[in-house]
Amino acid sequence: MKFLCSTFLVALLVISCKNDKMPEITDVVDKKLTLEGAWQMVGYYNYQDNKIADSFMSSESYKQIKIYTPTKVMWSRLNRQDSTDWFGYGDYKITDSTLQEIIVYGSNSMNKAIEKNNEFNFELMLGEDKFSQIELDEFGDRILAENYIRLE
Repeated sequence: MKFLCSTFLVALLVISCKNDKMPEITDVVDKKLTLEGAWQMVGYYNYQDNKIADSFMSSESYKQIKIYTPTKVMWSRLNRQDSTDWFGYGDYKITDSTLQEIIVYGSNSMNKAIEKNNEFNFELMLGEDKFSQIELDEFGDRILAENYIRLE
């Protein structure tokens, strides 16, 4: 009987010691964050002393969409309380923490604005499915953030 129990325990031990292959670190692929795709603005943050002082959410009557290709950006804004059209098209460049948009042309309202300055520089906070572009003042302090979620 002792022999039978010992044999059973040894067999159980051998079966329980499976050799599953552990995933290697090289099997994990880092996903590169990118602005490429379509984005919808979900709200704003207003800053005071580099801290969020107020926030506003987008609504059905106020929407903004941005679309980024590998090198181009196009955006449009719907504001049902304002009859002024706003859209723009141009180039963009990003680093880990900055976004630069160089608007080439846009709506009549935007064209008037870009006659004075067509280069817009922002602090960038980029995640997989969200990003914020943060406007800075001449001293590098935060003023306003536009917050977006990925549509596709």
